[in-house]
Amino acid sequence: MISAVGGAVPRRGLFARLAGAGRVAIVSAPAGSGKTVLLRSWLAATGPADRPGWAGWVALDDEEYDAQRFWLAVADALRATRPGSALIRGVTAAPGLDGWALTERLLQDLAPLGEPLLLVVDDLHQLQAAEARAQLELLVLRSAPRMRFVFATRSDPQLGLHRLRLAGELTEIRADDLRFSRDEARDLLEAAGVALSAPALAALHERTEGWAAGLRLATLSMTGRSDAERFAAEFSGSERTIAEYLFAEVLHRQRAEVRRLLLRTSVLDRVNGPLADLLSGGTGGERILRELETAGAFVLATDAQRTWYRYHRLFTDLLRYELRRSDADDVAALHGAAARWFAGHGHPVDAIQHAQAAQDWDLAAGLLAEHWPGFHLNGQAALVHTLLRAFPAPVITGDPELAAVAAADQLTRGSLEVAEHYLDLAAGTGNGQSTVLPGVVRMLVGAERGELSAVAGEVERLRARSEAPDDPQRGRGRDLLGLALISLGITEQRTGRLADAELHLDLGIAQAHGIGRPYLAFSGLTHQAIGHAVWSMTRGADDSRQAVELARQHGWLDDPGVARASGVPAAVLAWQLRPDDAEPWLRQAMRTLQPEAEPATAVWIYFVRGLVELAHGRPDGAVAAFRAAAQQSAAMTAPHTLTLTNQAHIVHTLLWQGDIDQAGQLVNDLSAEYDDRCDFLLAAADLRLARNDPRAALDMLQRLLDGSVRIVSQISTIRTALLTAIAHDALGENDAAQAAMERALDLAAEADVVLLFLMHRAPALLRRQTRQPALIRRILGLLDVPAATPPTGTPPLLEPLSRSELRVLRYLPTHLSMTEIADELHISLNTVRTHMRRLYAKLGTHRRAETVDRARALGLLAPPPTGDG
Repeated sequence: MISAVGGAVPRRGLFARLAGAGRVAIVSAPAGSGKTVLLRSWLAATGPADRPGWAGWVALDDEEYDAQRFWLAVADALRATRPGSALIRGVTAAPGLDGWALTERLLQDLAPLGEPLLLVVDDLHQLQAAEARAQLELLVLRSAPRMRFVFATRSDPQLGLHRLRLAGELTEIRADDLRFSRDEARDLLEAAGVALSAPALAALHERTEGWAAGLRLATLSMTGRSDAERFAAEFSGSERTIAEYLFAEVLHRQRAEVRRLLLRTSVLDRVNGPLADLLSGGTGGERILRELETAGAFVLATDAQRTWYRYHRLFTDLLRYELRRSDADDVAALHGAAARWFAGHGHPVDAIQHAQAAQDWDLAAGLLAEHWPGFHLNGQAALVHTLLRAFPAPVITGDPELAAVAAADQLTRGSLEVAEHYLDLAAGTGNGQSTVLPGVVRMLVGAERGELSAVAGEVERLRARSEAPDDPQRGRGRDLLGLALISLGITEQRTGRLADAELHLDLGIAQAHGIGRPYLAFSGLTHQAIGHAVWSMTRGADDSRQAVELARQHGWLDDPGVARASGVPAAVLAWQLRPDDAEPWLRQAMRTLQPEAEPATAVWIYFVRGLVELAHGRPDGAVAAFRAAAQQSAAMTAPHTLTLTNQAHIVHTLLWQGDIDQAGQLVNDLSAEYDDRCDFLLAAADLRLARNDPRAALDMLQRLLDGSVRIVSQISTIRTALLTAIAHDALGENDAAQAAMERALDLAAEADVVLLFLMHRAPALLRRQTRQPALIRRILGLLDVPAATPPTGTPPLLEPLSRSELRVLRYLPTHLSMTEIADELHISLNTVRTHMRRLYAKLGTHRRAETVDRARALGLLAPPPTGDG
């Protein structure tokens, strides 16, 4: 912790920069930034025990300094130091004393300087004489190597120091560097005996923006007060001590035209030249703002081009207080003028906020309704919510379009019933004019309820309006058509119409790109990735990574859409039995998930959580996650295609655990509603196999095999083939079992699916297979299939094998090269070679084939299939 000594908080980082500075250090910042205190405390910290009297200090006051007076002050300050006392000759003021001669004399005196000597000039901005500044520049550039300079100033000194900057000899400390951190602010307060809670300290620090004088004045005001917490919370630029300081140091120093500009533009959070001219009724606003920013008068440029500016928060508070005191009747008119200017120059948020401040509710409502499509399509739901909260309730309920915006706001927050209430109000307050907005919001509500016909109807209405040249709502219709198409695709996807969903999502994403709405395209991509993953997990994972990368580029990584997209790679990696790789994707999904606002996404992510738990070998955790998904599904107002899939996975997991009774009860519960659906038939077939009734299982699977019930996904296709193989094998129908298992393995190899073969175990059947040998070896190794007892006389292992070594060992019987094994295991070639060396050492072998034989003899590998030699 930093401690405050002598009323000053040591700024260790800044001390280090000053100590390591080159020839010149410039400390440039507005009044009250702590420049003088910083330099004095730094010199004290490097003080008498280190280099006594090594710094000369010249403090310029408000009086005019000519060259002679300035150089006399410099000579006196340097002569008062220990190094300078032996070198600098005395000099007295005289009418004809020339500054240039004084400069040359100082350079001569300092030429033999053999130890460090520092000249500090405080408030250098007061040195107005151009001649004196030129002479100081000469002294800096030609002085002895051990001579150093520190200049404290409110504005950059007009000295030609660019050569030093290029040479790395110039250190610049500016206002941002001087801002106190929150910890430093706390230490400053505690040194004065003021203790604040963390929230109160944070509020005070934010309000002062770390401004040193503001913090010190606040500390002064709070010292000895019993209500310090309340004072800190209410602290502003109108507090007496702050106001007096800012009036004296900043406002009263300005010309009348500048004061008028500052006061009348204080209603703004940001200002530029034209806007300043409009509100002040003057000219030259851009020049004045630039001069104020250069002078450090609490005016800060907000862009690199220095076209937009803002005022320090405390200065803003003071200006607004003074404006209310002197021109209270003008405040609303100033806000109104600003609203119209911002609206006309493409700044809708500023325009709406100033219209609200002017209480021009018609203008504010019209602007929000006009720009809501853009806000919504850009994913700015939080902004819309904030803007809506500033409207009085009667204004919202009395305007049909604003009521529709309120409905959309409630929908994004998960309040479907409240959204419908606002839509009813919008319909009841309509004036007969045909507008797009209420219909679009009603479409969004319909999508949430799974009402396909309503959503499709709005798509056609918007398509017609976007193509009608005489429709005044044509622009809105065109902008919102992409949203409608994507909403239709989402609704179709949730209700199992995947082919239609893919078509409409593709069209909607293309429309979004066409109108320059990347957020809308991102939203469509996140849903499209889920749809593609149903039949091609590889394609779905690629789509998801593309969507997440788009979110990364635009700063949307906290958006709920990232949860949807991140769930796809997590699910794919779980099926591939790579749970550790799936976990980062799942954590990212859970971090951005908003179950109340997006229950359908919550169903998906909890389902994926269950898959990852299965891949970890934690069936209890999987069942808990699947049941959490079921709760979310039950809370939805529209059916979700994952509802049955999720319930079927509970059945499969219970059967994996051996809980046949509970699984049977759940299958019985599902049969009333889902007996003709793919996932139900797979769950029921799995149950029949667990009950040793393979014939009944085949009867159910036959409906999937002959196409009378549609198979719904890549996973269900593999599971159908696998369960069919297991059923035929149980009935002794070897050829049929072999054929079905070959199909299951071929399909699984396309996406490297492994988890299914652990849930539905068939090691004996797998051992008889010759297709997909690498996949079979991996599965058998993961199943830890007991092998025959090693022959008598087989030497034992010299040392147990690690898990990583076993993974490599299980690939050695294949024809894969070491490079291909590395690719299969997603590790480096060097890692494979390291594991191979360890395997040779532990098994006492020297070659790959010898290692395989030894491992088989020890029961570490399954025996070779018939015909392997």
